[in-house]
Amino acid sequence: MLFDRLQEDEYKRKDPLEVRKDLVELEFQLFRMQENIKEISKKNQIIGIDQTKDDKWVIVSAEDNGNQCKIMINDCENPYRGKWDFSIHAVYTDEDNIHIDDIRGPANKGYGSICMNYLKEIAREQNIPYITGDIAKRDWDHVDRLVHFYEKHDFSVDIDHKERSGEIVWSE
Repeated sequence: MLFDRLQEDEYKRKDPLEVRKDLVELEFQLFRMQENIKEISKKNQIIGIDQTKDDKWVIVSAEDNGNQCKIMINDCENPYRGKWDFSIHAVYTDEDNIHIDDIRGPANKGYGSICMNYLKEIAREQNIPYITGDIAKRDWDHVDRLVHFYEKHDFSVDIDHKERSGEIVWSE
């Protein structure tokens, strides 16, 4: 209720042309979402539709063969051309653990947070108590950003600055 009033107040302060532009952009994203869902669902399981921190709509899909799990994001501003815009790749190391192998895609769009929330949801649904991962030397140029990201998502983060490596652990 409060959120609705705040949003309404925001639109009252906006220029009518700005509001019209926002509505046209939203309509376009919804049209693109409809088209992209048709195509993505031919290859992957659609597991959600979400909004980024910038209020952009995305389609969340998954590939999961029981050994590997990939959570992928496709934005709704561009046509789907057979590739995702962002993904988290993970493997099931045993019945108690999903291990993050790689996170691929642009930073600071909110895609990582969306994918991480879906990965944790998959872990909960399958009664998997741990999600783990490594921070490697190749990540060192953005290690502070990674630490912030994982801590924001309730991971324990252990960094060895001397060896330029680290481990992350999330437990339910």
